[in-house]
Amino acid sequence: MEIKNNSKGYIAVVGMGPGKESMMTQQALHMLDAADVIVGYTVYLELLGERFAGKEFLSTPMKQETERCRLAFAEAAKGKKVAMVCSGDAGIYGMASLMFEIKEELGKDAADVEIEVIPGITAASSGAAVLGAPLNHDFCVISLSDLLTPWELIERRLRAAAVGDFAIAIYNPSSKKRHDYLQKACDILLETAEPGRACGYVRSIGRDGEEFHTCTLAELRNTEVDMFTTVFIGNSQSRITDGRLITPRGYRI
Repeated sequence: MEIKNNSKGYIAVVGMGPGKESMMTQQALHMLDAADVIVGYTVYLELLGERFAGKEFLSTPMKQETERCRLAFAEAAKGKKVAMVCSGDAGIYGMASLMFEIKEELGKDAADVEIEVIPGITAASSGAAVLGAPLNHDFCVISLSDLLTPWELIERRLRAAAVGDFAIAIYNPSSKKRHDYLQKACDILLETAEPGRACGYVRSIGRDGEEFHTCTLAELRNTEVDMFTTVFIGNSQSRITDGRLITPRGYRI
C-alpha cells in the first residue's frame, strides 16, 4: 500500500488505538512512517514513542480540535503529507468527521486536498478483550460526555439501549465536572435492568497501569471511575465467569 503523494495535498486521519505501537495497525504505522508532519493532541503525540521522534510534530491543547484540523489543512497546502492522529479509532468519537466538515467549510481552498481515514482499535473492542467477551452480541456505544451532546439526549439513548437489551460500552463515564454521571446513567439503566446485571470496567486500556474489574450494575452505580476508564454493561444474558464478563452469542454447546 502506498501513501498518496501528489500536488493536491493529502491528509491521513489515523486511529492510533491506545497509543502503543504493538496495538496499532500496520496501515496506521505505514501512514505515520510516510508522513512529513504529524498533527495531534499533545498527549497523543507523546504516546507515539521513539519510532517517530524525528518527525515534525504540531499540536494543540484539548478543546482546540477545530484549530488542529485547520493546522492540518495548512500543512497539506504546503505539499506535505500530513497525518492527523486520534486515540482509538479516527471515526469513533475521533477527528474524521470534523476533518470532512472543515474541508467543506474551506470550500475551494481545500477542494484538492484528499482525506483518507485509517481505522484504529477503539476502546470498546480493546477493553472488551481485556474483560473477556462482553460485546459478543448486539451492542451499542454511548458517551456520557455532554460537552457536545445534550444530557437529555444521552438519557434517551441509555433508556433505548436498556429497553432493546443491548450490551453497552460507555465512553467518558466521569470527570471532575461530571463526577456523578456514571451514577446517573446507572440509575437510568436500573429502571429496566436488574441490579444484578453483569458489568465491568477497564482503566488505562493498553497503557501502563491497565486494570479491570467485574461487578454488578448495583455495585457499578457506587463505583468511582475516571476519563481513562471504559465501562461495560452486559445484556440480560451476560454473566461473570472465572472473573471475566461474558455475553453469549447463542451457540449451542
